[in-house]
Amino acid sequence: MTYSRIAGTGRYLPERVLTNRELETMVDTTEEWIRTRTGIERRHVAADTQGTSDLAEQAARQAMEAAGVTAADIDFLVVGTTTPDLVFPNVGCLVQRRLGIHGCPAFSLEAACSGFIYALSMADRFIASGSARCALVIGAETLSRIVDWNDRATCVLFGDGAGAVVLKPADEPGILSCHLGADGHYGDLLYHPYGTSRPQRPGDLERPYVQMKGNEVFKVAVKTLEGIVDETLAANHLERSAINWLIPHQANIRIIQATAKRLDMPMERVVLTLQDHGNTSAASVPMALDVAVRDGRVKRGDLLLLEAFGGGLTWGSALVRF
Repeated sequence: MTYSRIAGTGRYLPERVLTNRELETMVDTTEEWIRTRTGIERRHVAADTQGTSDLAEQAARQAMEAAGVTAADIDFLVVGTTTPDLVFPNVGCLVQRRLGIHGCPAFSLEAACSGFIYALSMADRFIASGSARCALVIGAETLSRIVDWNDRATCVLFGDGAGAVVLKPADEPGILSCHLGADGHYGDLLYHPYGTSRPQRPGDLERPYVQMKGNEVFKVAVKTLEGIVDETLAANHLERSAINWLIPHQANIRIIQATAKRLDMPMERVVLTLQDHGNTSAASVPMALDVAVRDGRVKRGDLLLLEAFGGGLTWGSALVRF
């Protein structure tokens, strides 16, 4: 039987850094409030000339170099994003062209902050079925384009970035299992109000930015992530103590702490990067993974639990033997 394993990781953050101190001058908030309530200290903002595909390309190149593969090796490309450059071509096709990859399936999917886990699950299945031999999986966002920088409830949370992994076939499981879910009944808790097929009408919400009911999202997120943690461990007949590293979606320190508590896992075994880039939606899990791989915390053979929760509402987890 064929399995897939992560052969290389990469990430990219735009050069522009926006600190909490700077946000104090933009909206009615304080550095201390942001840091203590969210865990975020700074976030990166894409340049006016950068789109999501620009960020995705750079993360992909890093992952490909780490995996020792070239454009000719890639035969499956998928990008998780909520902030595409264009309606079409999709971000996957844009990145495919920039990397010089020809002919293989290339597309993007939209599951908000869970987008990378959804994309990883799909790529894993293509590898396991023999339909692909080398998959490039990316999570990339330019959330700064859809955030209201006058809304202190949301603008302090989000940033731009991209993360990527390369999957290759293996004789032993690398990705042990993926678990995905969604419940559209909670869609009004976290959403963006406009799209291409629903034109704005008189009386519609005037601000085309991310809308969030923060307290409600927190409650649903914590409960849902508890369930998916139990589901993932039960499916693999594992105790919580078997997990070496929790690599969560970097949304809010309180949600991450609640998930770690559910796992009886000390925060020293949780990969935290949100202080450096805020909530980067689909990009946050692969970026956190890359940080931990490159600084030596995550080693070959470690058992990792990746999890995310986002607008839709969507959620997902992946149990990975690195």
